[in-house]
Amino acid sequence: MADLKYKPISHDHKTFLKKARKCEGFCKAYEDSEKEYLLVREMLAARSKSGLTQEAVAELMGTTKSAVSRLESAGKHAPSLTTLKKYAQAVGCNLEIKLVPSVCPTSRGASKPKRIKARKGGIYGK
Repeated sequence: MADLKYKPISHDHKTFLKKARKCEGFCKAYEDSEKEYLLVREMLAARSKSGLTQEAVAELMGTTKSAVSRLESAGKHAPSLTTLKKYAQAVGCNLEIKLVPSVCPTSRGASKPKRIKARKGGIYGK
């Protein structure tokens, strides 16, 4: 093995978060990107479990290693559903997307959806 010209440093994520949460604006920024990071972790875990390299995944997807690298990094890149489906298929997975009700109501409207009252004889009054 070649001699390393740098010394890797360890990273304690819990300690990092504890310090970072004290910085103004960090919590909002972290929450805003939390879902992206969760997706990236799932993607990396799936690729690792499949035993494939980024090059192999790229070949199966019909793209480049750098495109797979961008997919596997949270940031400004927002992949399409088609791309996510191709990635999932390449690593031997199915893609599932769910809409989960929010804990807090949105600011756009009422907190409860309006319900249509059934009239006597049914909705159409027959």
